[in-house]
Amino acid sequence: VMATLNSEQNLLRTLKVMSALDDWGLNGDQILYILDFPKTERSRHLAKYRKDTPFPDDANVASRVKILLGIIDALRTTYPRNLQMGARWMAAPHVRLQNRCPLQAMLEDGEQGAVAVLSELDCAYAWELSGSKIN
Repeated sequence: VMATLNSEQNLLRTLKVMSALDDWGLNGDQILYILDFPKTERSRHLAKYRKDTPFPDDANVASRVKILLGIIDALRTTYPRNLQMGARWMAAPHVRLQNRCPLQAMLEDGEQGAVAVLSELDCAYAWELSGSKIN
């Protein structure tokens, strides 16, 4: 998916995701984990992704970025007038996440956690995931 985007689009997606991860109060190591970065990356390298460097062309990173963009868009749709509410939602416990907050679910369950968070926010995504078909 990432390869079809030009570098400017990749950079915009990178900046959007980094901005959200920062708003959600994650530290460098948590950001590396949530993005499923290669183990060679260090948290001190993250600064460039806040400025002028698109995320690396890596299938795992691309998969996470897609889910995170879904979460970011769903939060913006859910709280269009108050962007702070998105960060608050990410930090509040939810029953369907075993009473964990979305950030905790993503940090504990990796990609599965990120998918669970997106499903919680976006009914259409959860519906697609369940394989439900409209008759």
